[in-house]
Amino acid sequence: MSSQLREVLLVGLGAVGAIYSLILKRSGQARVTAVARSNYQSVKDEGLHFLSRKYGEHRGWRPDRLCRSVAEAADHPYAYVVVTAKAIPELIRTPALLAPLLSPPYSDKHPQPTYVLMQNGLNVEVDLYEALKKLKPNEEPRIISTAVWIGTGMKGSNVVEHNDFDRVSLGVYRPSSTTTKNTPEETALLRDFERILAAGGSQTTIVPEIQRVKYSKNFWNACLGITAALTRFPLTAIFRPPHLEPGAAPQGSDSPALPLPPGEIPSASSAIAEYSIPTIRAAMQEVYTLGTVLFPDSEDGPGLDPEVVENTLRNTARLHANPNATHRASTLVDVESGRPTEVEVILGELVRMGRARGVPMPRIETLYALLLIVQNQLLRQSTEKKPSL
Repeated sequence: MSSQLREVLLVGLGAVGAIYSLILKRSGQARVTAVARSNYQSVKDEGLHFLSRKYGEHRGWRPDRLCRSVAEAADHPYAYVVVTAKAIPELIRTPALLAPLLSPPYSDKHPQPTYVLMQNGLNVEVDLYEALKKLKPNEEPRIISTAVWIGTGMKGSNVVEHNDFDRVSLGVYRPSSTTTKNTPEETALLRDFERILAAGGSQTTIVPEIQRVKYSKNFWNACLGITAALTRFPLTAIFRPPHLEPGAAPQGSDSPALPLPPGEIPSASSAIAEYSIPTIRAAMQEVYTLGTVLFPDSEDGPGLDPEVVENTLRNTARLHANPNATHRASTLVDVESGRPTEVEVILGELVRMGRARGVPMPRIETLYALLLIVQNQLLRQSTEKKPSL
């Protein structure tokens, strides 16, 4: 192996982890060790089968090394540890997931790698940051956090479907959200990993304040993805007019004629247009109000985009009104599959931050309260054992 190759450990070989393991390997700049926690045997026996409009079809693809646990992989140093496993603290917290890297003999023999968290939700970095500070109080942890936009999903345990895009924003995690500029050292850290992803084909952006970007992405996860999970229907059930349903006769009686008036959002029925979409918009407005407190405009940088609610709603409606739309939110897929969801990092963190800052969020709290009931049953019914380390 070339001495220029970066040793990269990727933890979590689900849909997102599989695509990014492919991207890392495609770069020619990384030697990829992947930890497959639930699908190890099928990937070991058959490899991954990629069906990607962007990267093509690959059958029997494997990373450089496949491990069934982090403990098994903790036998040599890594430049980067990429965590693509979903953040579900009720099942396992990040320091517990990565415990073999945060304790002897690994922590005595090797310097700590740069950790890259490719996970949905808010404050997913806090536990790891605190664990690293406890491990080495005199060192500032190197954590790259991300906001990932990608259309991918698993069919079975080793078939990965992917559409034509993957986009990631990268920024350094800091305990405070008031810093809005990267230092030269932070810029160098981000550029090194960004170059690997870009060489592999991913669309990348380096940002100075990743928490603001992650918060903006959470508008979709918290209000639209969660609505899909609670209703048990994809977002086409909200935004696709009957006459655009596959196989429907043109101009159904319950749908407006196209094109829609400027600014009007397509809907599946007049009642959904009158009641459901305004309620979703109002929930997103609650998230925006909290965001203006968390990320205020200042001389050092901008706050939240004032159009984020309408842009998120309109873009989602446009995509899901399309007769060819087949996307299913990952939270919906989790519920359908009987897997626990990311409710705490997507909704719970919003509720806790809103209460701490005195920002009323009645609709977000309602979504959280309802999904907690679903989550409680999923946790009870889950037959998955606690992942081995």
